[in-house]
Amino acid sequence: MHILERKIRLARKSGRLALIPFVTAGFPSRERFWGIVRELDEAGADVIEIGVPFSDPVADGPVVEEASVRALAGGVTLRGILEELSAHRGEVQSGLVLMGYMNPFLQYGLERFAEDAARAGVQGVIVPDLPFEEAGDMRSILRKRGIALIALVGPNTSEERMGLYSEVSEGYVYVVSVMGTTGERGQLPQEVPQVLARTRRAFALPVALGFGLKSPEQIAFLPEHLRPDAAVFGSSLLKHLDGGGSPRGFMEKWTR
Repeated sequence: MHILERKIRLARKSGRLALIPFVTAGFPSRERFWGIVRELDEAGADVIEIGVPFSDPVADGPVVEEASVRALAGGVTLRGILEELSAHRGEVQSGLVLMGYMNPFLQYGLERFAEDAARAGVQGVIVPDLPFEEAGDMRSILRKRGIALIALVGPNTSEERMGLYSEVSEGYVYVVSVMGTTGERGQLPQEVPQVLARTRRAFALPVALGFGLKSPEQIAFLPEHLRPDAAVFGSSLLKHLDGGGSPRGFMEKWTR
């Protein structure tokens, strides 16, 4: 069992939803960032997704896009992220996943990236703009280093296509709640239960739900047998942090 899958299953075994906060690397500032990661870990995060800033984040809404712009302006790079993770390796118990677009990984070099990411303690990678048909090489290179290429599926993903992902995926499957970009929403779209049902049938892996989550109440309306194993929240957390809020303060509403 991959370490990311194990972390989520341990949370579920203890009777709670696994928590996966997303934070853009170097946001709100490079000086605050690692302290935020440590506090999220201490406050109950099971996995932490770290966003790799990119100049054209097509899957991201205005909050994450602004965070990327500010991080890039502050000098954040993929190399710098991996160096910082390496320097702090062993300081957090949460699983670590990088979420970014394909261009920075290609420019870095996939073999070198996999080697450096493994050395830095990265356990998973999510690439929103990498289609299944073009993912074979990256998946193979990452797998040799013990790093999972996380499947990303959504309302437009057929059960048949989910089956293709399920045959080669590790860690967990990330279900996006809505067609469109990231960003907090007042309520989840009506089709979310159907998407989760398809995902449950197609995958044996734990199911994480994201894109639009800001509070546990959004998940409470789902039938119990369809509820995700993990919740991913990003935009609402970034806004909280940018406003001066603490990671622990944000996590409290998910852990009480």
